[in-house]
Amino acid sequence: MKTLGRQLLVELFDCDRDLLNDATLVKQALLDAAQQANATIIDAVLHKFSPQGVSGVVVIAESHIAIHTWPEYGYAALDIFTCGETVDPYLIMRLVARRLAAGEHKATLVERGLIRHRIPAEERPVAQARCG
Repeated sequence: MKTLGRQLLVELFDCDRDLLNDATLVKQALLDAAQQANATIIDAVLHKFSPQGVSGVVVIAESHIAIHTWPEYGYAALDIFTCGETVDPYLIMRLVARRLAAGEHKATLVERGLIRHRIPAEERPVAQARCG
């Protein structure tokens, strides 16, 4: 079955706690990974919580990359949603895991927007690498 997108849900364990608490570094890690994976970056917004933790999203034309960190546990949850075939979510995962010095990571792939019925060619939308 054809899907509209892939969502990679990533668990990052045993990360460097200082890195997880640095919003500037986390943002740059996401931007660098998106760029290296050939994603089209639209915008990035991250927020540093008090006393600790960072949450944010990088919006890409192909969907998004989101992160939530818990420095006190050395843990981060990373969500990589891509549409089309031009961006490799696994590459993004590896790059971010390396940048946050994750000791271990685990990923679950979820196929999104399963197309159950065959759509005649003349009724298909123009193929695009972006969502929406």
